[in-house]
Amino acid sequence: MLHRVILKTGREKSVLRRHPWIFSGAVNRVDGSPEPGATVDVVTDSGKPLGRGAWSPDSQIVVRMWTFNPEEPVDEALFERRIDDALQIRKNWHMMNPAGACRIIAAESDGLPGLVVDRYRDYLVCQFTSRGVEAWKPVILDVLTRRIGCSGIYERSDTEPRSKENLPLIRRCAWGSEPPETIEFDEGDLRFTVDVRHGHKTGFYLDQQINRARVKLACAGADVLNCFAYTGGFGIAALIGGARHVTHIEDVAAWIDTIRRHGELNGCDPDRQDVIKGDAFEVLRRYDREGRSFDAIVLDPPKFVEARSHLIRGCRGYKDINRLALKLLRPGGSLFTFSCSGIVSPELFRKVIADAAVDARCDAHVVDMLMQSPDHPVMILIPETLYLKGLHLVKTPVSTRGDHSPPETAR
Repeated sequence: MLHRVILKTGREKSVLRRHPWIFSGAVNRVDGSPEPGATVDVVTDSGKPLGRGAWSPDSQIVVRMWTFNPEEPVDEALFERRIDDALQIRKNWHMMNPAGACRIIAAESDGLPGLVVDRYRDYLVCQFTSRGVEAWKPVILDVLTRRIGCSGIYERSDTEPRSKENLPLIRRCAWGSEPPETIEFDEGDLRFTVDVRHGHKTGFYLDQQINRARVKLACAGADVLNCFAYTGGFGIAALIGGARHVTHIEDVAAWIDTIRRHGELNGCDPDRQDVIKGDAFEVLRRYDREGRSFDAIVLDPPKFVEARSHLIRGCRGYKDINRLALKLLRPGGSLFTFSCSGIVSPELFRKVIADAAVDARCDAHVVDMLMQSPDHPVMILIPETLYLKGLHLVKTPVSTRGDHSPPETAR
């Protein structure tokens, strides 16, 4: 018999709406003494069964639901079904190019909370960030090796969420052969390399694939500024799309070398790109003082808001960097701006960018609202799965109204 987690009165609503997270404040009591990662039955205060999940007593999220069917066993067959379903979805989307890269398991979006699996050609990179998937790790690795032909699986379970679950940080080869120092892979007609041992997250921002394609289409003949460049993906896409010149800004020396290698790998003329080492805020302020301007600017900063206590400070950062970018953007130019802070909603992000436009004393219109690539699915019942949001803006000529105030009809 499984241990039971009994919810407080009225706290079952999110579970009934098939949201997989149960917070500690929603729990009335626990029958038994489940080990961390153990499967527990979740029931209402009246004893009505709601489903089964993984117990994580050290986390604020004490249960992550495996299933909303109280009769469904949590066993190897469940993991086989979830992984098979995730693979089939990517195949249906034509995202399983053997020479390419793709997120094949996206945690809650694929019914496997805490598990991320990315494929780079014939290597998999995994992150186990919750107690539940940690407990089932041997089974998950076995299913992956049987379902997906690969040379090796590298584990990058070295992220902050594991600390919140009281789990050790791990970076190791979990199965098969060690990956090479860098793995080359295709992204459409682009080619990149990834360092799965030392790169951010699993090594590359696969969630921006669809947005790199948009930048490539929008930058023919443009002078482009690529801020927070990391390994240069957006800038390389712009060059392949016919950009006249790209300036990358990156403050980590190792990634600057990778940007240059990516330029060579894609046959880009080195005279058409500059790589500037420095803090993007400081460089943009200097460019503003110097009167520099660009036809297109990409802002893909790191997460500015890690927790709700950082929200105000983080939004100030988003506003400041976008204000600077809009000042540097030529009339008719494109700004591609992003936030990967899940706590910042799309509505709040749009408001912050609008405030930045006011402070930059310019007008802009929205060409497109952007989000993560489809191999990072957004589940309609789990709003937290939409974490990457962005805007493609076009700057319109400066208003002739000197005070930049709204027209009379808008007051």
